[in-house]
Amino acid sequence: MSRIVFLVEEYSMKVLLDVLLPRLVPGLAFLCVPHQGKQDLEKSIPKKLRAWHEPGVRFVVLRDNDRADCRALKGRLVALCRNGGRQDTLVRIACQELEAWYLGEPAALAQAFGNERLREIGAKARYRDPDVVASPSAEVSKLVPEFQKVSGARRMARTLSRLGNGSRSFEALMQGIEREAALLDVTPGAGRPA
Repeated sequence: MSRIVFLVEEYSMKVLLDVLLPRLVPGLAFLCVPHQGKQDLEKSIPKKLRAWHEPGVRFVVLRDNDRADCRALKGRLVALCRNGGRQDTLVRIACQELEAWYLGEPAALAQAFGNERLREIGAKARYRDPDVVASPSAEVSKLVPEFQKVSGARRMARTLSRLGNGSRSFEALMQGIEREAALLDVTPGAGRPA
């Protein structure tokens, strides 16, 4: 079976992708494998890639940046994929955290949490480039006191759109997934909500 296997840092990333991808990339066969944080993920990458013998599988590694040197981090993850024998693995990094993607689309954040005032955060200088916000999860928690990582990921997955997100790391992830889907002969964006 041709599909994409996502190796992700944490459970909230799995929850987000499990709900988001069927909406934005209909027909994509995929599996999300969550880990217990970045160290667990990095330790498992070469082992999982070496051990996975399913034909037609493409891999994507997704991890938060967490204020690391982005280029050095990506280089390290790419090297781990090479050590696992899968140089074709797509590596993507959420800058700085997954929650930056939520800040990148204020309308989706407002819709997900039923708070129209959240639509206005995009006009504030500190949210114009969500990928440079030092701690996006803390910012989202300030804006939405009831926010929790897993339930928040589920809510946001229902409202995020393919276009209009101010996060470059979200855009890079979606472009990468669409390229991988094309390699699997899935038509990306068919039925894509605006």
